Amino acid sequence: MSDPAVSVSFGDDHVATVEVRRPPNNFFSIETMGGIADALETLDRDARCRAVVLCAEGKHFSAGADFGGGRSYTTEQLYATAVRIFRCTKPVAAAIQGAAIGGGLGLALAADFRITAAEARFSANFARLGFHQGFGLSVTLPRLVGEQAAAELLYTGRRVNGTEAVALGLADRLVPLDDLRSATHAFAIEIARSAPLAVRSIRATLRGDLADRVEAATAHEAAEQARLQATSDFAEGTRAMNERRLPNFSGS
Repeated sequence: MSDPAVSVSFGDDHVATVEVRRPPNNFFSIETMGGIADALETLDRDARCRAVVLCAEGKHFSAGADFGGGRSYTTEQLYATAVRIFRCTKPVAAAIQGAAIGGGLGLALAADFRITAAEARFSANFARLGFHQGFGLSVTLPRLVGEQAAAELLYTGRRVNGTEAVALGLADRLVPLDDLRSATHAFAIEIARSAPLAVRSIRATLRGDLADRVEAATAHEAAEQARLQATSDFAEGTRAMNERRLPNFSGS
């Protein structure tokens, strides 16, 4: 795989575990997204695997992009890698602890199901940073919670805990934090006990052209992000985030 921080393990129950190991925040890079995509594509070809648990080591599932550090890839390259994740064919249950923020929320919504705990925090915080949402959230967020709830979450950037996430439809099951990994694995086993060809066929029908729509959306998202990242508001938004204060946007 392209990133040694992404690991794959197997039990004897037809469930594979793909784990991101960049604690505590699990900020993503193109290498990490490539590692996840590589893992899922390999598991697509492995008859032992009938369902996947996607999880992350440490305090947070993913706090998204690290705006404090430099990077050697473009947004377009990152999103092309993300689309590979959406094109994989086996069902994925994600274990969401701590933060699933920004692009980390986008990764969480690429999974078929999300198992979470009350302590988790979900946020599409892009507007609070002064730019446009990405990672296909333009498609995946309203698909799960409806257009009105998606608009509220995107306009305000507010944080939603695990309990509210389940109520909204952002997550599917709420479990105690200490049981999160085992409960997600048990849920994946429920899927793995069904006929694998039937599950893949049903999944393909239900998801339809989702990957194509995400690919089209990320092209637009990347263009809008590039435009808005050149503004004073984006500079203020990221500065305020780093200084842990409310931003003072000027609309320029």
